[in-house]
Amino acid sequence: MATYMQDWPLLVGRILDHAARFHPKRPVISRDTEGPISTTDWKGIHHGAKQVTQALRTLGIGPGDVVGVMGWNTARMLKIWYGVPGAGAALHTLNPRLFADQLTYVVTHAEDKAIFVDRDLLPVILGVRDRIPNVRHIIVMTDRAHMPDNAPDDAICFEEWIAEHDGDTDWERVDETAPCGICYTSGTTGNPKGVVYTHRSNTLHSLASQSPDMLGLSSRDRLMPVVPLFHANGWSTGYTGPMSGASMAMPGNNMTPAGLYEMLQHGVTVTAAVPTVWLGLLQYLDAEKKTLDSLKRVVIGGSSCPRAVIEAFQDKYGVQVMHAWGMTEMSPLGTVCTFKPEVAALDHEARLDVQETVGHPPFSVDLKIVDDAGADMPWDGVAQGRLLTRGDAIVGTYLKHDEPAVDGDNWFDTGDVATMDENGYVRITDRSKDVIKSGGEWISSIELENAAVGHPDVVEAAAIGVPHEKWGERPVLVVVPKEGATPDKAEILARVAKVVAKWQVPDDVVFRAEIPHTATGKISKLQLRAAVSPEDYQLGG
Repeated sequence: MATYMQDWPLLVGRILDHAARFHPKRPVISRDTEGPISTTDWKGIHHGAKQVTQALRTLGIGPGDVVGVMGWNTARMLKIWYGVPGAGAALHTLNPRLFADQLTYVVTHAEDKAIFVDRDLLPVILGVRDRIPNVRHIIVMTDRAHMPDNAPDDAICFEEWIAEHDGDTDWERVDETAPCGICYTSGTTGNPKGVVYTHRSNTLHSLASQSPDMLGLSSRDRLMPVVPLFHANGWSTGYTGPMSGASMAMPGNNMTPAGLYEMLQHGVTVTAAVPTVWLGLLQYLDAEKKTLDSLKRVVIGGSSCPRAVIEAFQDKYGVQVMHAWGMTEMSPLGTVCTFKPEVAALDHEARLDVQETVGHPPFSVDLKIVDDAGADMPWDGVAQGRLLTRGDAIVGTYLKHDEPAVDGDNWFDTGDVATMDENGYVRITDRSKDVIKSGGEWISSIELENAAVGHPDVVEAAAIGVPHEKWGERPVLVVVPKEGATPDKAEILARVAKVVAKWQVPDDVVFRAEIPHTATGKISKLQLRAAVSPEDYQLGG
C-alpha cells in the first residue's frame, strides 16, 4: 500500500521552531550567573540555539559526537539544550555534585569532545581536566567581561564565540532515532549507567508530559523548572515549555528560598522540584509572612512528598500539588497525580489520601506490579510488588552495555516497590534495595518518613532497617530537627502510629544534625546505614 502521510521526523529542533514561529514574544526570564535577571523570548532563544549549532560545526562537532554541559537553569542553558542536538550531537548533562571519580568516569565513558560550563562551576571541571583528555574544548558560559581569572588560556568565551555567527542555518538532518541527550544514573551500586535519549523519545515523552492529565501546560502558563536540567533530563521541562508555547522563568544558581521566591514573583504559574526544596520554601514563606499570588500548580517528585507539604501548599496558599514519579531511565516522568473523575468525587481527606500516591500514567507509559516470581499482582491498593514499566521513552539498553536492560517483553524493572489501585493510581512504598522486612513482612519506609515529617519540629526524616535477632530487621527513624527545636521521640512515634499498624512503628528515633544525600539530592540510605550504629538506638523485643 502507498504511504499517505508526510515523512516528518520527530526532531527536538522542531519544538523550538514551533515556539519561535508561533510564540515568538513569549518571555523567557533568566537569572544569569553574573547576577542580574534578564529577559529574552522564544525568538531570541531560537536564534541563540542556531548560533550554538553553527559555532559547534566550526569545532568539527557533528552527528555521532557527544558534548557535555555543566550549568544551571538559565537562558544560555536553553540555547545549548537545542543548539547541541541541532548540530546532530548528543547533549550530556553533567551534575556538579558528582565526586571527581564519578565525573571523570561519565565524561570519559560518554566520550565528551567539548564541555560547556557556567563560570562558577569551572573549578569543578578544572579539577578533573587532566583526567579527561577526550575533552578538546572548554566553553565558559559568560561574556568576556565576566570570564573567570582561573579560566585556561584555551578556554572559549561563550558570548564572543556565538557572536561570530548569524544564526542563519538549518538544524542538522538526522534520523529521529539518533541520539539527542545522555543522562547517567546516580550510580548507587557500581558505576553510573548512561541512558541515551533519542530525538523521537524526547519529543514523544514531552507530548505526553504536557497533556492535561500530566502537567497540563499551555501558552497561558509561566513554567519555572527548579529541578536542574542536569537532573533526569530536567523532567522534560526544557521541551514541554516551548512545545506548549509557555513562558519560562529560569532560576539560575540562586536556589535559596529567598532567591526562588524572588523568581516566583515574576508571574510563575507552574513550578517543579524535589520535596526538600519545597520544605525550605514553605519555612521561608511562613517566617517572612509571604504569599504566593500567581502560582497555581507545583510538581513534586524525586522522592516521596509528605502529606504535610501537600496540605500546606493547598490549604494555606491555594496551590495545587501534583505528586509525580519517574526516573532517568523513563525520560523521566512516568506518573502524575491528577484527579480522575472517581477521585475528584471524593471528600477532602480522601483526595489527600490519593495525593500521597504518585498518580497514574499517560498514554505511552505502561505499568504493572509483579511478585518475586514475576507473576502479575492485583490492583487492589494493598498488594505490594515490584514495579515494571515499558513505553516509547523508556530505556532499552544502557550506553555501551551488551545486555538489554529489559526482559523479553520489554518490561523494565524500576527497582521500586509499589501498590496500584483499581483506578491505576500508583503508591511507591519503597525502593527494593531499601525495603524493611520485619518478620517476613514488608514495612514501607516512605510511610514512616512522611508521617514523621508531619511533626512541626521535624525538617527531614529517613527510615532504615537495622538487624534484629528475632524479626530479622526492625525500623529505626533518623530525624533532623528544626533549628532550635527539640522534638519529643514519643510524639513523633505517636504521629507515625496513626498511619501504620502497631508492629510497623519504628523501635526508636535517632536525632541527627543532617542526613546524607546523593548527588541528585535523594537521601542516601547506604551512607545513612553506615553512619548509624547499634549504640545509637534501642530495639524492642
